[in-house]
Amino acid sequence: MKKTLFTSCLLALLVLPGISFAASHNMAGMDHGTMSKKGDVHKGMLTVGEQTVDGVKAVVYLNDVKATMAKMGMKETHHLMVHFYDAKDGKTIEEGTAAVKIKGPDGKEGAAIKLIGMDKHFGADVILEQKGAYVFAIGTQLADGVKRQFELKYEIK
Repeated sequence: MKKTLFTSCLLALLVLPGISFAASHNMAGMDHGTMSKKGDVHKGMLTVGEQTVDGVKAVVYLNDVKATMAKMGMKETHHLMVHFYDAKDGKTIEEGTAAVKIKGPDGKEGAAIKLIGMDKHFGADVILEQKGAYVFAIGTQLADGVKRQFELKYEIK
């Protein structure tokens, strides 16, 4: 009985903060938007751009989450969201791995950040503190096993 209670309490302590954090993302105005039939339009998102490499189209968006994250004591300023599509049939590609390296306006490139698969896209919360041009280098190995590199630029004003 004591062991079961201890395990239950430990599990609750480990899981509840994650649930709370996920809920706060949506409840605090960080809704990732609604997709059109094509899945490439997001309400309230900044469109970074799109690029097609070896039959895969990447569409990249940013959502300003600075205020919400600051309330939680976090430094992240934006949610980076990448949708991958088959360039021929437009079907969403959800399987595989992706990571991004971000070069800031100061010319410094950060370490690779893993993009996590989430509801038909890959994403991560990132820090984009400076105003100016950013370069997003996104490396992937999607379901077909082909390695691809996408590069998009975006200016924070």
